[in-house]
Amino acid sequence: MGDSQQENSKGKGKGSKSYESGTMDDTNELLHLLVDAINSGLRDANGTLSKQNIEIVILPCLNVKIRFSKTYNHYLSRMKWFKKQYDKMSTLMCNNSGFRWDPIAKTLTPSDEV
Repeated sequence: MGDSQQENSKGKGKGSKSYESGTMDDTNELLHLLVDAINSGLRDANGTLSKQNIEIVILPCLNVKIRFSKTYNHYLSRMKWFKKQYDKMSTLMCNNSGFRWDPIAKTLTPSDEV
C-alpha cells in the first residue's frame, strides 16, 4: 500500500467516514448530563436510560456544548469506555488497596489491615 493510501485509510472504522474521537471535555460533559438525567428521574424501571431519553434529552444538550455532534452509537461507545474504566478502578480498589466491594451495602469496605 502506498503512502497516500495509508494516510487515507488512517482513522477509518467500519464505515467509509472517518470517526472523530471525543475529548475528555466531551466525556466529562456527557457524564454530567447522565448524572443530571438520573437525578431528575429519567431512568427506566430497570435502572437504565432508554434510547429515546438519550436521543431526545441528553444528546441534543451534549451536541450544543461540544464541537462535533455525537450520535447514539457514539454514546454506546462511550458507555463501553465508562464500563471499562469502572472495571479497572474496581479491580484496583479490590485487589491492590485493601478495599473490597460489599454487594449488600453496595459500598467499598476496607479490610481489617487498612
